Amino acid sequence: MDVYKVRKFGDAVEGNRYPGRGIVAGQSCDGTKAVIAYFIMGRSANSRNRVFVERDGAVFTEPFDVSKLEDPSLIIYAAVRNFENHLIVTNGDQTDTIYDGLAAGKSFYEALESRCFEPDAPNFTPRISAEAVFGCDRTFKYRMSILKSADAEGSACNRFGYDYAPVCGVGHFIHTYEHDGNPLPTFQGEPERVEIPDDIDSFTEEIWNALDEDNRISLYVRYTDIASGESESRLINKHC
Repeated sequence: MDVYKVRKFGDAVEGNRYPGRGIVAGQSCDGTKAVIAYFIMGRSANSRNRVFVERDGAVFTEPFDVSKLEDPSLIIYAAVRNFENHLIVTNGDQTDTIYDGLAAGKSFYEALESRCFEPDAPNFTPRISAEAVFGCDRTFKYRMSILKSADAEGSACNRFGYDYAPVCGVGHFIHTYEHDGNPLPTFQGEPERVEIPDDIDSFTEEIWNALDEDNRISLYVRYTDIASGESESRLINKHC
């Protein structure tokens, strides 16, 4: 097994109808951009009734049809936020936990110590999170976390953290589920290595087209210039 192999995103999800929610973080091929991407999928009517909305550099999940919204507790949240030189992206309201923790002087991992997997038995959906941190010396680094159930009963939480040195053209991809199922099987192993191209449009298109057409809901991609801090983003919603 080649542990340094880097695959195209489409190859990483090929044949997988339901990886759930997913985060990609890494560096563009030319080394000038820090890249994050976040997507959501849905099987239930409640999960599918969502869109991404970007406001002032933050991204939120919101109901597409408010009249059909059922339980908002695990599906409506801020997915992307900025705190000073930190760019935060998660699959739940732990985005706010990390933001508040950083504001209180805690680290990314310290802030997450107060959280665990989602209380949605029998799936016990893991909480996946990432942050990109930009330095004043025109550098950046990124890290990821997954909090998941230790067993089928949800009796304890296992915590995994990954710190990465940026490598040109390489991203790391973490998602909530291994594949479709009942209950849904939790993601296993380390984040997968995937290729990140220089062009934001081609990467956005690659991710969106690779996700199962029936289950994909929304996608957000941001490229941030490491030297200037300027960023551009792309957002796709199934419900336009």
